[in-house]
Order: sequence, then C-alpha cells, then structure tokens
Amino acid sequence: MAGIRAKPVSTFITNASLADTGNFKFLPTQELGLSASNAAMALALAACWDEACEGHAGAHGRPGVAVLAALIPLSSKLTYKEFLKSFLLGYEIGARMGASLRINKGMHVDGNWPALGAAAAVAHAMGLPIHQIAAAIELAACQMPMSLYLPIVSGSTARNTYLGHAAQLGQTAAMSVASGITAPTGAVQEYAHIGLGKEALPFNTAPPFQILQAYFKPYAAVRHVHYGALAAHALRHSLEVENIQAIVLKVYEEATVYCGNRAPQTPLQAQFSLSFGVAAMLKWGRLDPWVYREPQFHDPQLKRLEAMVEVEVNPVWTTQLIRAAHLSVQLKDGKKHAKEIFSVPGDVQMPFTREALLTKFLDYCQGSLSHEQAQTWSHQLLDAPTRQSVFHFWN
Repeated sequence: MAGIRAKPVSTFITNASLADTGNFKFLPTQELGLSASNAAMALALAACWDEACEGHAGAHGRPGVAVLAALIPLSSKLTYKEFLKSFLLGYEIGARMGASLRINKGMHVDGNWPALGAAAAVAHAMGLPIHQIAAAIELAACQMPMSLYLPIVSGSTARNTYLGHAAQLGQTAAMSVASGITAPTGAVQEYAHIGLGKEALPFNTAPPFQILQAYFKPYAAVRHVHYGALAAHALRHSLEVENIQAIVLKVYEEATVYCGNRAPQTPLQAQFSLSFGVAAMLKWGRLDPWVYREPQFHDPQLKRLEAMVEVEVNPVWTTQLIRAAHLSVQLKDGKKHAKEIFSVPGDVQMPFTREALLTKFLDYCQGSLSHEQAQTWSHQLLDAPTRQSVFHFWN
C-alpha cells in the first residue's frame, strides 16, 4: 500500500493492466485489473520500494515476499486456513533453501532461491500432492535467475523487480507441473554446482518452524542498517548534531558487504547504506519513507553527517555470526557518547508488539487507503476466522 504510491510502481500497474488485463485490483479506483503474474510482480515491487519487507537472518534474505506475492493473486478460492498452510510451506522451503544455497559475491539474493518457496506455496495451494510440490521446486531450480548486486551500487531500482520475478517463476513452475510438465530430480543441487560453482550446504530438515525466526522491519532500510540506526536513535537525545566532530560505527562484516554504499545519490543506495542510516537517524530521528523524499534526502547537514561516519568491522561478531553495532560519537568539546545494540524491534528476542505492527501498517497505508479501511484490513488479516475466504475485502 505504501509502494503503490511511487510513480514507477503505479505506472507499472497501469501499463501491465493495459497490456494484460486481468481480475486483480489493488484499489477501487483502479480501472483495469492485473493478471495473476503481473499482480505478483506489482505486489513484490511495491513491498520492496520502501523496504516494507520481512527477513530471515539464517536465510540471508526474504523468504516471505515472493511467497505472498505469488499466492495472493491466486487465493480468492482459498480459506485463511488453506492460505496459511500454503504460505507456511512456502516460507519453510524458502528459508531453508536460502540457508543452503548461499549466493556468491556480486549476486543479490532476491532473484534466486525465493522462487523455490513460491513454487512450493502455489503448488500446495493448487492441491498438488507432495511429489508434485517437489517437482515444482525442481522445475523452478532449473531456471533460477542469477540476479546481480550491481543495481544497489548504481542506485538503480531494478533490484525491486527481483522478488516479483521469483514470484512469477514460482507460479509458472507450479502451474506447469499441474499441467503434466515434468522436472528432473536433483535440479537444486545441480543449480548449486552450475549456477553457484559449489556444493549446497546441507538442507535443514529440523522440525522447528523457521518462520519463528523471521523478523519485521521497523525502519525503511535493509536489516543490516537497523543496528547502527537504532544506536544513533538512542544517542540522539543526548547530543546536538551541530556539535558532532567524529562518528565511528563498528559492525559485523556482512553488513559492510551488503550496505557499504557511501554518499548515496538515490533512495535505493541509501536504503543499503550503513552511514546514511546512522546520519538520518542522528539528523531526523526517523528512518521511514519520508527521509528518502525531497528536501530531506539532500539536506546539507545530513550529507555532512553521512560523510563523517567511519565504518569498522568487528572480527568477533563476524566469526560468531552476531548481528550487532557499536556507535561512538565524539563532540567538538571532546566528549564521547557510545551505544551498543545487539537486537532491534522485530528480532526474535525483541518481537514486534501487536500495537507496533498495527501502527506501522496504518502509517504505511496513508495516502492509499482511508484510515477506516486500513483498520478493517488490519483486523481482517490478524483476526479473521480460518474458515473465512481469503482477502475478501480486496478488490
């Protein structure tokens, strides 16, 4: 609902509905509907636009977005119970595949293994038996794209199409198997050999649900940015930004690999920038879609703060796979303020409260839905009886 307000996303929805008219509509004001495939792309595209997406640290990515984007346009005939079972199956497959198929340097995770979870979810929703669900996963593995990290470096929004592509591939794979098209066994392992040039890590078959390790994002930025941003938020009230002389951020190595962008010139670069997240939180006390709009985005003081941030790697956190940040701010009078963060709201050890989740949902719906409609949606999504049909309130 937040992302569809962005001009490129709304234009894509218009163009896609004109080229391939279907039954799926996001808003009552939408004249023509979208096909299931284009709706999947639009759903994932919009969710990524303001980084309004979940994540899973063990998978090193987002298992849920592609699964939801693939399922929602096809789920009008499902009950909530049927929908949730399909979603959970897709999430579990996606999260475990993400942990097994670790992408190579220079690649971006969103266009790869999330397609496997999407294929499993759609196949289950279609009522396919287990062996055909497995076949849909293998079929998708035969043609997973090798998505590049390059758009993040350049600031191009091409990256926001990756999960939509994964969702579309999942839909196609499931429908193909349901139609009698066959898939080879061992395709996932072959993808690891050919596409990644290495053995896949052992697939996790442990019973505990991986979705219980998922996180929500309080901020409109990549998860790696959150730890430093929260530290900056904690320090902000004890100092004046005009008096800041030096800023040092210590984090784990993975954060610097994915979010090392400096002096970001586009919102996408900034969403993947540790230094921007710290600077924005020190300057504005917030890191939401508003920060990435003008005139805030190019504020001179914000740029000065971002340039001031020195990023260092903590080797202990890196080797022990700990996600954390230590932020040190030195003032012109010589005083130092420091804050260390080991968890942020949305982490397993610091879960979102229902109130916080509702607040974020209602805030992000502003401008797309009325407050009353957004409230109705939120209560339907959280509290509807499992026997009720899915998304009957959607157009």
